[in-house]
Amino acid sequence: MQQEEITKILSNLFTKHFNSSVTEIIPFPYTASGRKYFRIKGDQRTVIGAYGNDPKENIAFITFAKHFKNKGINVPEIFIQKDNLFYLQEDLGDKTLMKLNNNYQKAYKNVFPDELKELYQKTIQQLIKIQIIGGKDLDYSVAYPADSFNQQSILWDLNYFKYYFLNISGIKYDEQKIEKDFQTISHYLIQDKNQHFLFRDFQSRNVMIVNNEPFLIDFQGGRKGAITYDLASLLYQSKANIPQEIRDELQDYYFEEISKFDLSLSYDEFNDSFNGYLFIRLLQVLGAYGKRGLIEKMPYFIQSIPLALNNLSWWIKHKKLPIDISYLLKTLTLLTQSEKFKPYDKSIAKEKPLVVQIKSFSYKDGYPKEESKNGGGFVFDCRNILNPGRYEPYKTQTGRDKPVQDFLNQKTHFPEFIQEAFALVDKAVENYLERDFSSLSVNFGCTGGQHRSVYAADSMALHLLEKYNVKVKVNHVVQERKNWINERY
Repeated sequence: MQQEEITKILSNLFTKHFNSSVTEIIPFPYTASGRKYFRIKGDQRTVIGAYGNDPKENIAFITFAKHFKNKGINVPEIFIQKDNLFYLQEDLGDKTLMKLNNNYQKAYKNVFPDELKELYQKTIQQLIKIQIIGGKDLDYSVAYPADSFNQQSILWDLNYFKYYFLNISGIKYDEQKIEKDFQTISHYLIQDKNQHFLFRDFQSRNVMIVNNEPFLIDFQGGRKGAITYDLASLLYQSKANIPQEIRDELQDYYFEEISKFDLSLSYDEFNDSFNGYLFIRLLQVLGAYGKRGLIEKMPYFIQSIPLALNNLSWWIKHKKLPIDISYLLKTLTLLTQSEKFKPYDKSIAKEKPLVVQIKSFSYKDGYPKEESKNGGGFVFDCRNILNPGRYEPYKTQTGRDKPVQDFLNQKTHFPEFIQEAFALVDKAVENYLERDFSSLSVNFGCTGGQHRSVYAADSMALHLLEKYNVKVKVNHVVQERKNWINERY
């Protein structure tokens, strides 16, 4: 369904429910799930509009959200829905636990402050509420895609890892032996008797902070399962990069809080379950990073791969299970030692990193001068994209201005153009990193060097910085000739 049609339906829902007209509707960036979200503003309020093309998934979310809200759990309120495809929900703002984590760790120079630990403790309290209190009397028949995290689900996660990460890693292995160990660990884990609501994707990006209190979102994949899976997901989220001593403290805190409920759970049982489901989660996450990152080429997921491999390496060295999965562990050790993923590891600093020189220019002035010793590189012609400079509102603006960017993203084929450019340059960057080359040039030209080429050059710079351990230099030839100070790069 086209975005214009989606926004029209959501706007009509807003007007119908609140008896108020829409003053602005702003699309959210693309999400990995494929669902589309919009911030819808009226005269009196702001809400989040959502469209998902899978009715069963939407029914699960809406049903769960209403149930949890009635139980006093911090989740968004659902206002209205249509055809199990569209719905409006409470706007909880833009402050996630993930953003706060990043901001705190930068501000405190990678020290985990008490304020942040307190937020994680509050988040754990909400997790326990949604697992135990929320899981009581919950209609699991609407759970999607399954009503429980059973042995089949565990095997699905393990094979997801195998097909989307291990198989494209270049590591050779005996598939029959791997499958045998998969069966062993799945059978071991399914013996866990503490089955309550399993959030499934409980990570700091799915925790909104409102007035210093955590609210939980995106639980549409929830089902009945072992309580320790969600805790493992939260504490060992790759991008959160929580120090190990804090992880241990928060794990103990969770056990103290969960022990207030009569679950007849000893610490040894809890710890064994945690270690096992942590192992499954670490592999499932790598499968997701492989699919979304290595196959679908999404930078956010690619840059998380080294962190996820570090977590897996730590588990292999420090944890153990009372079962024999020695062949699987041997294979995973080889995986964590592979050189294949080193180009994505920003923690590895080279004395002379690959420098990517990116320029925007005007074809009226000719091609920019090549500054590297080896010469060559890419020149992309942006003149086949509709020029914003033809229209009066954009004549004095540049590719750095949001109205110009919105025009290019919504009225032209710029999104397809830049994705194809990303794909070509990515292959060169990966090849140059493997061969220890020192420089690569990427140039974008348009008629005036003001709109299309500027936005394309900035987009390429951001893409490469997010994805690879490279140094980027950006030069907007025409704009800087006008004494435009390029403070961004």
